[in-house]
Amino acid sequence: MSGIFISFEGPDGAGKTTALKTLMPLLQAKTNTEIVLSREPGGSPISEKIRKIILDIHDEEMDPRTEALLYAAARRQHLIDVILPTLAEGKVMLSDRFVDSSIAYQGGGREIGTDAVAEINDFAIDGHLPDLTIYFDVSPEVGLSRIKKDHEGAMDRLEKEAISFHNRVYDSYMELVKANPQRIKSINADQAPEKVVEDTLKIIIEKFPNIFNEGE
Repeated sequence: MSGIFISFEGPDGAGKTTALKTLMPLLQAKTNTEIVLSREPGGSPISEKIRKIILDIHDEEMDPRTEALLYAAARRQHLIDVILPTLAEGKVMLSDRFVDSSIAYQGGGREIGTDAVAEINDFAIDGHLPDLTIYFDVSPEVGLSRIKKDHEGAMDRLEKEAISFHNRVYDSYMELVKANPQRIKSINADQAPEKVVEDTLKIIIEKFPNIFNEGE
């Protein structure tokens, strides 16, 4: 694989999706390499169908292990349909969430166990971890308050979970950041959106100076 794979992680309301919309053209202006942006769960036709099942607010009786398996299934299809072809073509792949989300949300949040969920996803991703993961660090309270404000109270099935669930997700993310210092870089997402984008851009350019330095 000759491309670059970058994932973006964070608790609900961290501002990843908004930041990525601003970040994409800024990154593209600094390289001649094509940049592809996708998301999880979803990103490809089959994966998007699984996403609808996972996040449907009416699926309240879904078993936690079923949920974990569905995320892994959606991830596998996304990997095959989008991520690997993009990398094979030497492009830059940006994914709004990847494997760390499952470890934090299902392993920690659902209390299945981070090792168990990591094992499920090891099978799904077959060794294809991101070259860089940027973690948007914001407290559960701040993140959820943003969602309630921005979505006017409309929340998906996971966002509607109790604060104790979101605290476990946050703690699991913190453990992942600590255990993977070379791959996962944390930024303060509780600051002005333009500063979040600036910090993210700086990390990417410093990590891949041979790719992201043209056009500066």
